[in-house]
Amino acid sequence: EGKKRMKQAEAGLEALTEVVDTVITIPNDRLRGLASSNATMIEMFRKADAVLLHAVKGITDLIMMPGLVNLDFADVRTTMGKAGMAIMGTGIGSGENRALEAAEKAVSHPLLEDVSISGARGVLMNITCGPELTMTEMTQASDRTHAEAGDEAEIIWGTVLDGSIGDELRVTVIATGIGPVEGTDKDRFSGKVRDITEADLTRAVDLDEPTFIRKEKAVGESGGAHYRGYRGIILDKSDLEIPTFMRRKAD
Repeated sequence: EGKKRMKQAEAGLEALTEVVDTVITIPNDRLRGLASSNATMIEMFRKADAVLLHAVKGITDLIMMPGLVNLDFADVRTTMGKAGMAIMGTGIGSGENRALEAAEKAVSHPLLEDVSISGARGVLMNITCGPELTMTEMTQASDRTHAEAGDEAEIIWGTVLDGSIGDELRVTVIATGIGPVEGTDKDRFSGKVRDITEADLTRAVDLDEPTFIRKEKAVGESGGAHYRGYRGIILDKSDLEIPTFMRRKAD
């Protein structure tokens, strides 16, 4: 779409990353890998929508739907809260090796072309299938994802039972915290430190002083008889809002 549109998109992403935990992008040039070369634009975008649907549904299903291994919102937030970019992939398998097939497709999805989930700081994996899921299938899908992500990644996974999927098994992988982390707490709160001056101390509010005295100090001298009272503050004896014992001290 041209360098200008690219710069606008990059600027938008940069601004977006400052206010969200995770950003997932789908480059248009990778949509070609989702369908045949003769596919129309509408078909391409529908393919992209389907990938997004599986990704979002995979997250919400882990929280909302019952499964063999359930996750809660805190688990999802732990993974999605990793700073940096995120990528996702989904795969569907059937037959005897459906779990391994689905996991392989998920970690080598067309949207992950030239990008690997290796080095990601967090990985969220969802396995969706019918009630006939076996322990071997769970292990195969989990091991394949672990092997691709690496030992340093914090991997959280769960399973969702969905009878409507038939004999198929779907694996959805969302890898977060990819790339250098900018705007960490250390950087966010860093800054130059200067010495405190006498002027700073003068402007400081002394909360040990009664409120009415601090208000009088802010107003300043108002004429008439005065008394240098609490901590050298000038008081107006004619001000009846000042407590009697303070005005008596002025006498």
